[in-house]
Amino acid sequence: MAIAANHATWAEPMPADEALRGRARTGLALLMDGKLEEAIGVFREIQKADPQSPLGDVLEANALWWRIFYSTGNLIDPDVFITPERPTTPQEMRFEMLLDAAIAKSEARIKAQQAVARSYLYQGMAYGLRGRLAALRNRGLSTARAGKKMRSALLKAVELDPYLTDAYAGIGNYNYFVDTLSAIVKFLGFFIGLPGGNRVEGLKQLQFCAEKGDLARAEAKFYLAKNYSRPNERQFERSRQLFQELQSEYPNNPLWPMMVASLDCRMGHSEPCERGYRAVLERTARPRNEVDEALHHAARYALQRRHPGEKIDSLNQ
Repeated sequence: MAIAANHATWAEPMPADEALRGRARTGLALLMDGKLEEAIGVFREIQKADPQSPLGDVLEANALWWRIFYSTGNLIDPDVFITPERPTTPQEMRFEMLLDAAIAKSEARIKAQQAVARSYLYQGMAYGLRGRLAALRNRGLSTARAGKKMRSALLKAVELDPYLTDAYAGIGNYNYFVDTLSAIVKFLGFFIGLPGGNRVEGLKQLQFCAEKGDLARAEAKFYLAKNYSRPNERQFERSRQLFQELQSEYPNNPLWPMMVASLDCRMGHSEPCERGYRAVLERTARPRNEVDEALHHAARYALQRRHPGEKIDSLNQ
């Protein structure tokens, strides 16, 4: 894994950005705990505190990606991201506006030689989010174009500052997915000069960020867990353990026990699978927020898929 072991010389981040990152960690903890509105509120505070920083924009866009994922994504099968049949959502216009703003602000700071490494990081994160939404919608060429830009920005970030471990979430995902893409996407990638990837290296880089990352640590663990559940890996127990760790750290988000139950199903553990789905159904019967509501529908659908024709409600049966 190309992770530098020695210190390098780079411009120190601005103290204001350091303080903003403290607030960002608070918002990201809320986000991963399923509290989207509260998280967005924190990220908008960051935007107001420093309107020239790309950080608040890229973080709010990330929260909107999660909102889109909860409303249109597959919340049952841990190895699935693509949901091309789902309609676009009202969130997507603001999502793109925020990404445009984050990329422009990052570029302005790079030209002004202000916190250059971290500006490349935020720019790469913005391109990564654009690719994530395109991937969710199965737009292969758009995903590849955004991924190529993300990779370039993040590699510049770690070249300037090898301790920006958050960059390895995007670099790792790029390496993993490019190496496991379908033949048609690889064919399309040829026309835009898409650099090659390395599946094994990608998993190592995601693991590194999941252990050592700052702002991207939890999401790197989320992607690592999903990747281990994919047909390329079939490391279901390892995936399950990572989702359990997320469940322990963020206990208010029903997505994590949902994923654990789904992996129990994959491993043929029918009783804990059934118990897990019903527990999610019960705890979200009176939704506190949009995440609860989305997971309630997902748990009901998962149980109906296991019991065709049976009426599934929120009562233990």
